[in-house]
Amino acid sequence: MSKTIYLDNAATTKLNPKVLEEMIPYLSDMYGNASSIYHIGRESRKALDLARDKVAKALNAISNEIFFTSGGTEADNWAIKGVAFANEKKGKHIITTNIEHHAVLHTCQYLEKYGFEVTYLPVKENGIIDIKDLNNALRNDTILVSVMFANNEIGTIQPIKEIGKITRERGIYFHTDAVQAVGNIPIDVEDLKIDLLSLSGHKFNGPKGVGVLYIKRGINILPMIHGGGQERNKRAGTENVAGIVGIGKAIELATKDIEKKNKKLTDLRDMTIKGLIERIPDTILNGDPEKRLPGNVNVCFKYIEGESILLMLDMKGVCASSGSACTSGSLDPSHVLLAIGLPHEIAHGSLRLTFSIENTKKDVEYLLETIPPIVERLRQMSPLISKQ
Repeated sequence: MSKTIYLDNAATTKLNPKVLEEMIPYLSDMYGNASSIYHIGRESRKALDLARDKVAKALNAISNEIFFTSGGTEADNWAIKGVAFANEKKGKHIITTNIEHHAVLHTCQYLEKYGFEVTYLPVKENGIIDIKDLNNALRNDTILVSVMFANNEIGTIQPIKEIGKITRERGIYFHTDAVQAVGNIPIDVEDLKIDLLSLSGHKFNGPKGVGVLYIKRGINILPMIHGGGQERNKRAGTENVAGIVGIGKAIELATKDIEKKNKKLTDLRDMTIKGLIERIPDTILNGDPEKRLPGNVNVCFKYIEGESILLMLDMKGVCASSGSACTSGSLDPSHVLLAIGLPHEIAHGSLRLTFSIENTKKDVEYLLETIPPIVERLRQMSPLISKQ
């Protein structure tokens, strides 16, 4: 294999060398526990506080609203469970959508075992909720609305500002899983009226194993991890200083010149979508053509299995996926694709390509030369196409 083209940036991203450079001292000489009072501990504490400031600045939050976690999954769990159990005397109704990441869906399903009632809003064919459905679902006992900022599979961006306005007016907490959005879309939590926001460092060229939960001042939320007094008594456990330093630097870099980066990614995305639809008959674009992440392409090729495409692309040096990396071992079709109305047999033929700033037009040209013959070959072998 002479080349590798990495197009699975929604699953994880390459660690930025500048991020690694800042992390290394805290993996070697500057190893102090940030809760210690001697000088090497104080150095770790300084680094931790600086990283917190960087995350806050990127979100237009204040530093004491930023809490470090082990990643997006923990942040989602904490936001939803923490708010639910802290506010259950006010009500036990939660609203989310049927295309959320499983970190949100499974957490909501867990809460149903404890007497909470969850409304799962449907989405339209483009993967976006109807605001009317949200308004109709709101009740006097609704305590939380959790709607993802941008979908991890089809890249569609939800009307976050409208949702924030509605929930703020009703005095209902609003959480958004912004794991895919941070570093790809400018985010201002004050302007968007977001109360809680989850993010994960490895989605924007930071390290794995570190994330953030933004909690607006005054939010009533219980801790999920108990022990010491770290993170202002809200999240126990010795701080992952190197990882926190890394996420601080990564978010600083990812949000700098974001519009310029997005222009390049959007051009690559649109070139890919146009080329695939023109060159391969019976190709379906999943998600909204415009209200989607700049670097996200998600298509279905009728009559074939997506897994076969991935294996053959891998042989050609292309790293891609058929959907969420968290469900890659499942034989079931994507719950997101089913939610936008695709039948099982078409949903099985999905391909997700997610670009980074390192990708080029030459990569797209290579893709557009490589994918059509793969699809044609698989269709020739497919038992589905003979039935059409």
